[in-house]
Amino acid sequence: MGKAKASRQLKDNEVKAVTRAIRLSPQKLNLVAAMIRGKKVSIALADLTFSRKRVASIVKKTLESVIANAENNHDLDVDSLVVSEAHVGKSIVMKRFHVCGRGRASRIEKPFSHLTIVVREMTAKEEAA
Repeated sequence: MGKAKASRQLKDNEVKAVTRAIRLSPQKLNLVAAMIRGKKVSIALADLTFSRKRVASIVKKTLESVIANAENNHDLDVDSLVVSEAHVGKSIVMKRFHVCGRGRASRIEKPFSHLTIVVREMTAKEEAA
């Protein structure tokens, strides 16, 4: 029995990939995600390859995953893909304590975040405009 399969939330020309529990604050991850929003995937890959940010390799891996999903699962043309969305979400926060002087302790928070990248295939009409 079970329940019916949920309908696809994205359009037919859109594909997404999600990376969860990235050990980095959402604020730092969003700086790199903002760098690739709205760009063609070839340019976004080049930007991530030469970025000096540590998290750029994780974002690049997620972008490569969404490109592979588009090509293999949805038969989209890789050359006409554009990063339509790249958004970051908060995840858990590990709380740790650091020993301070005079018998005190200070709290250290180690945040995690989620990354979602959605790419869209542009038609020839949209690319010309």
